[in-house]
Amino acid sequence: MLRALGHQLTGDERVDLAARLPTEAALAFTSQIPDPQPLTGFVKDLATRTGTTPAVARWDTGAVLAVICHLVGTALLDRILNQLCSAAPNSSRPPDSFGQDRASRARSSP
Repeated sequence: MLRALGHQLTGDERVDLAARLPTEAALAFTSQIPDPQPLTGFVKDLATRTGTTPAVARWDTGAVLAVICHLVGTALLDRILNQLCSAAPNSSRPPDSFGQDRASRARSSP
């Protein structure tokens, strides 16, 4: 999942996320060169890259984004989600398309 994010995130979001991840995770994330091709949808692309179903990819994405939210906070997570969504202008973003519901629950837990 972090490698998939590494294929997609650019700019300040990429730099800020890498700076806040534990070293090993940051290395996995930054070892990936952003893909210049536009997304068809992050979860769909992740499922294709990993050879899994969209449902499994959606679950994995939500789990990782919940942990990322704890590490980086809601402001950066929102910027990451916005970049992923804006990179795929033809895809709709249902509330749980990037695990947003799970990330929201993680934000509200103590």
